[in-house]
Amino acid sequence: MGTGVIAPSVLTIVRNRPGHFAQLVEGLRRSSLRPQELIVVDMSDVALATPVVNFPIKIVRLATDGLPLAAARNQAVAASTGEHLLFLDVDCIPLHTCLMTMSAALFRHDALLCADVRYLGPKDARGDWREEDLIAAGVPHPARAFPAEGIRREFNPGLFWSLAFAIRRLRFTQLGGFDERFCGYGAEDTDFGFRSDAAGVPLLFVGGAVACHQHHANYEPPLQHFADIVRNARLFHEIWDRWPMQGWLDSFAALGLISVTNGTIIVRRQPTAAEVQASCLLSTSDD
Repeated sequence: MGTGVIAPSVLTIVRNRPGHFAQLVEGLRRSSLRPQELIVVDMSDVALATPVVNFPIKIVRLATDGLPLAAARNQAVAASTGEHLLFLDVDCIPLHTCLMTMSAALFRHDALLCADVRYLGPKDARGDWREEDLIAAGVPHPARAFPAEGIRREFNPGLFWSLAFAIRRLRFTQLGGFDERFCGYGAEDTDFGFRSDAAGVPLLFVGGAVACHQHHANYEPPLQHFADIVRNARLFHEIWDRWPMQGWLDSFAALGLISVTNGTIIVRRQPTAAEVQASCLLSTSDD
C-alpha cells in the first residue's frame, strides 16, 4: 500500500451468478492494490463456494426469493471493516489499476466516486482473459462521460450508478446507507445519489478506474421487475417529486401497463408471461 492510499473493503452482492463472481474475484486477484477484504452477500439459490485468494474474504448468506438490493448492500457494509468502501456489482471485473485509482481519489476526496464501466460482448471474459482484450472490447456508457485520467465532477445526481462506486464508511453512515424502503429492483441507487447531492456530497467520475461489465441476458424494458419498479417509482416520487427510471415507465405506458397522471401511477394491467419473455434480449446495456 502506497502513500495516500487506503486499501478498500470491496463489497459485492450475488444472486445466481457464480461465473460472473469468479471473474470479479480474478480481477481482484490481479489488482495492483490488494483489497483489505472482499465481502460478499450471497442471495443465490445454491450457496457460493469460497474461492482461494490472497486476501480475506467473507461470504454472508441472505435467504430471499427476491432481489433486495438496498438491504443487501447495507448488509455488506455492516459485515465489512474498512474505512473506505468500494462497491462492485458481481458482473463487474475491476482491471489492474481500478482499485488503486479509486482508492487514491477517495483518499483525496470525501465524495461519491464512480468508476468507468465498460460493457463487454457475449464472447468476452469467458474463461481466461487478457486485460488488453477487455479494454479493446469494452464499450463506454453513452450517457456518462469519463475523463481519460483525473476526475470530473458530475452535477446530475441521476447519473450516479451503483455498478462500481466508492465512498468513505463515515460518509456512507452519515447518509444513512441505502434506503431499505426501496424493496427489490429499481431506484434505490438513484435515491442514494439524490440524497448524497442534497447533503452536499460531490459526485465524481474517476478516469482510468476501469471495470468491465460482463455480458448477460437483459430485459428491455425489465418487465420481470414490473411490480418492484412501479412500487419504487411511487416511493421515489413521494420523496423527490419527480419520476425515476423515466424510460422504463414510458415503455410500460406504451405497452398499456400503466398510466401516469397528476403525479400518480395507475396500474392498468400486469405484463403477460409472453410479454416478459419477449422483452428478454442479449444486450451490452446497463442492467
